[in-house]
Amino acid sequence: MSKDERKDGVIRVLVVDDHDLFRTGLSSLLAAQPGIEVVAQASGGRMGVRLAQELAPDVVLMDLRMPDLDGARATREISERCPSTRVVALTVLSEDSDVASALEAGACGFLAKDSPIEDVVVALQTAAQGAAWLSPRAAEVVLARLRQTGAQPALDSGPIDELSGRELDVLALIARGMDNAQIAEALGISPRTAKNHVSKILAKLGLPTRVHAAIYAIRQGLT
Repeated sequence: MSKDERKDGVIRVLVVDDHDLFRTGLSSLLAAQPGIEVVAQASGGRMGVRLAQELAPDVVLMDLRMPDLDGARATREISERCPSTRVVALTVLSEDSDVASALEAGACGFLAKDSPIEDVVVALQTAAQGAAWLSPRAAEVVLARLRQTGAQPALDSGPIDELSGRELDVLALIARGMDNAQIAEALGISPRTAKNHVSKILAKLGLPTRVHAAIYAIRQGLT
């Protein structure tokens, strides 16, 4: 199905997870949400890559731990073969050693498997719009673990001295897992201004997503 043939405003989603009950339950919950269409389910990474190529979903929800092809490798293959498809990783936060590799592979966000359905919908909407997403709980746990372990993807980023003082403030809040609305409230600015600051930060540092920006901030000691 081409993008022109898709229903306007409907986000087409592929759910990839090897646990049948979790996958079917999540798919049922998503199918009941307005503006979401679950186009297929995959019980493993290889099937997920194949279905992503065949169906060209807007977003893939990808389990990171699967026996046949792990989520990071499947994410990399989807990113290479289906560049218009976004991947959001599903992670059990007690087992998130694969987060950095999934980020390197092209995942644009992370959701804890026990996230409320409202967070999942927001993550899908954010990913479909080309932005990155960390649920609040995922941000807290994942970024804390990255601080502790130093597990970071290799990033080729610009010098931090290119950022203004306000941009440094915004970058520090990104590293705390805040979204644009939360940043706006914390700094007393409008959400649109916060969004503009984030865009400028990514452009100046040469980083693809706010998740990368959060990791960059941690490496620079801004948190």
